[in-house]
Amino acid sequence: RGAIAAGAAIGAAVGAGGGYLWSQRMENQKKQMEQATQGTGVAVTQTPNNELKLQIPSDVSFDTGRADIKPNFQPILDQFASGLRNNPNAEVRIIGHTDNTGTDAINNPLSIQRAAATRDYLIARGVRSNAFNIDGMGSRQPVADNNSAAGRAQNRRVEIFVGERQPQG
Repeated sequence: RGAIAAGAAIGAAVGAGGGYLWSQRMENQKKQMEQATQGTGVAVTQTPNNELKLQIPSDVSFDTGRADIKPNFQPILDQFASGLRNNPNAEVRIIGHTDNTGTDAINNPLSIQRAAATRDYLIARGVRSNAFNIDGMGSRQPVADNNSAAGRAQNRRVEIFVGERQPQG
């Protein structure tokens, strides 16, 4: 228990300087998301910066060349939104990615559209709009080889990061 308290104190100090606090609420949300995404291929992890990261592959999230949310992505986002609604200190970054099919002129806006579609879905489920930052990386950050259909599918993804700031005041 002492180590947890010390870790929380260190986390709080880091939170004030740009990092995030890993609270019990964040741990609970991680567990909820692990249960909600079991067997879907969604990776749920805690980053070194104490953010909750969801890496959502294309077979769950988006079809090739599309930014509309697939039906099997909706229950995951619904569960995610319920945790975010209960965390007034949450900051959410959504990063869209594409494979290397098509040009940057197509992929860069498409990656942002995917992030925006994810954000808009969460806002429609009651998450406050000022919690979000979105960005798109186009095809610049592949996680797999683009020379195969399976690799391209892994590269078409959305990554969602949630950090919790230390409450101010």
